[in-house]
Amino acid sequence: MRLIGLAVILAVNLVLAPLAGEAQQARSPRLGVLLFSAPETDPNVAALRQGLADLGHTESRNITIEYRGAGGKPERLRDLAAELVAAKPDVILALGGDVTPFVRAATGTIPIVMVVSNDPVAAGLVASMARPGANVTGVTFVSSDLAAKRLQFLKEMAPRVSRVGVLWNPDHVDPEYRETQKAAQALGMRVQSLEVRNAGDLDAAWQSASATRVEAVIAVSSRLMTTNRQRIIESSRERRLLLASGWGPWAKEGALFSYGPDLNAMTRRAASYVDKILKGAKPGDLPVEQPTKFELVINIKTAKALGLTIPQTLLLQAERVIEERLLACELLAIVTGCRSSNFG
Repeated sequence: MRLIGLAVILAVNLVLAPLAGEAQQARSPRLGVLLFSAPETDPNVAALRQGLADLGHTESRNITIEYRGAGGKPERLRDLAAELVAAKPDVILALGGDVTPFVRAATGTIPIVMVVSNDPVAAGLVASMARPGANVTGVTFVSSDLAAKRLQFLKEMAPRVSRVGVLWNPDHVDPEYRETQKAAQALGMRVQSLEVRNAGDLDAAWQSASATRVEAVIAVSSRLMTTNRQRIIESSRERRLLLASGWGPWAKEGALFSYGPDLNAMTRRAASYVDKILKGAKPGDLPVEQPTKFELVINIKTAKALGLTIPQTLLLQAERVIEERLLACELLAIVTGCRSSNFG
């Protein structure tokens, strides 16, 4: 009888083993991603997928990713965050300082990895950079720290500019506008607030820029501005206004220059936080990370169209210089190591 019993148990185990394996395979990690734009148009989704794949997490194979995108409509973010939390993913990735507060408000238990440009401590997202506590961690470049340097570059490129408009969202907790004001005073420049809470405010912002005779515009580093980047670039070109921002794609697509970190690199770094949490790390124990490398990207074609000659000292500092065929930079590369004649 014992032999018969053992045989039955063995047979049952042989039948159940494949089923258990299938169940194990079905329980692949689930990542929720909340975006300001749509998944198919967000410029950093590809970097996220690559970052995850480099760590062994391939979408549709061994990790499930659920995307929610607001399509550039901030009023949708609250409901989308609640919807994503209701899906009960293992981790939620929030791309943007415009986005993260909604996820943080929606859950105090699901781990959240953020990629933001503002100060997460001042925004109430974490207790401190070194010990975030609670369920939020990630990467930030605290763009306000770069505001003064960005304005300094603008002054060096266009010394006669004295009135600068700042496209910013007062609802986005970010001191970048205030820091730009402070830097402007030291440089003898005046700053005009151009408030943009949603895309519908852009026309009024440009009207205000014209009324106050603004000569240059700085677009703060937020998802709202990035989503409307092409529209902002075209509007500044029509008005012959100098335009600067924080991320390389702005300069690539026609802004005069950008100064800030590589956002794709930051997104790939955020993927490593997702990996650590999926392997058991607690988000509150993972320090919020900040980049140490910042890139100056200059668009010479735009400079020429605006009648500007960029000082060679700035060209030598630039990580990338954009023009179809920039012979001057190619010659400088031979002599001094100018790093790039186009945007990779």
